[in-house]
Amino acid sequence: MTTNRLTALHEAGQSIWLDFIDRTILENGELARLIREDSLTGMTSNPTIFEKALAEGDEYDNQIKSAPPGLTAWDLFELVETTDVRSACDIFAPTYKSTNAGDGYVSIEVSPGVSNDTNASIAEARRLWSTVGRPNVMVKIPGTTEGARAVRALIADGVNVNITLLFSIDAHRSVIEAYMAGLEDRVAAGKDIAGVASVASFFVSRVDTEVDKRLDAIAAKGDPSVKDRAMALKGRAAIANAQLAYKLFQDTFAGDRWEKLAARGARLQRPLWASTSTKNPAYRDVVYVEELIGPNTVNTMPPATAEAFKDHGTVERTVDRNLREAQRVMEQLAEIGVDFNDVTNKLLVDGLASFQKSFDSLIAGLERKTKTLGRPIGAAR
Repeated sequence: MTTNRLTALHEAGQSIWLDFIDRTILENGELARLIREDSLTGMTSNPTIFEKALAEGDEYDNQIKSAPPGLTAWDLFELVETTDVRSACDIFAPTYKSTNAGDGYVSIEVSPGVSNDTNASIAEARRLWSTVGRPNVMVKIPGTTEGARAVRALIADGVNVNITLLFSIDAHRSVIEAYMAGLEDRVAAGKDIAGVASVASFFVSRVDTEVDKRLDAIAAKGDPSVKDRAMALKGRAAIANAQLAYKLFQDTFAGDRWEKLAARGARLQRPLWASTSTKNPAYRDVVYVEELIGPNTVNTMPPATAEAFKDHGTVERTVDRNLREAQRVMEQLAEIGVDFNDVTNKLLVDGLASFQKSFDSLIAGLERKTKTLGRPIGAAR
């Protein structure tokens, strides 16, 4: 019987990815240890993570100083980012091979400026895919309407895609459709689909953060019975929403359309639970892991959440244990006055804005660092 809770989680059918990257863990053996001891099978990166790594350490200084002249801060970021992602892909290569390309992926994100531009998203994703040059890289595309269109084209091209910033069931449905349509386009072109992979990154804890604010506001102006109902719903929306997303996944990846693709070797577009660290200290610190455990899922965790789950997490299949209750939570939220469509629309807008802010801060930080290192920098794009 396994004693490592992360290994038990992996054995329950959930892939454990690390929502973190920096050059130190790539070079000091820490990432290899996590793969070996804690059943880690993938990694996600984003500008916020790189911003911290670049600002807080000096491990990138030599590469920045020795980079070709004329590079902008953006070019320098892509240089260090693709170098790290390529190195991580190489470390995960044995996982990729041993799972027959079922796992071992490392994600890299397009820049925020292309989030609402289909053609620009496609062009940037293709460039990143080519620059990293590894079969187990996944390019992250935000789940906007334009992003979904880009996903279809990229999947048809054979580019692995991680669709990120998904908050609503409707958005999830659209990226599942984009994935399947892209595979069908690829089949129609006479190309192999067995090597194409995708995950749909459904964000979790941010939903509770936003819904709980609205429940507090409803409780503050309502009568005692309304207050009680509102308080009883706090901390329940995010898990219910994600569980219903899993039901959509189960329902959609079934039937004739999917079976035709599966017969040609198509892979499931697995739900990936993102934003799974607990933001509210009143909630259990591993609740967004424990309540979303099930087969054919991924949970990308920051290091602290992974360590917390390893220390005291409970492993049992929960993601589809009580779908009726999940649906009832959503109905009760509507009854009490929470407009969930408005919630998810706001979260997408806020997520894109946060993404842009992190990217701008990262570029500004790189410009400061290059000055500190005495390196001239090219004109901004």
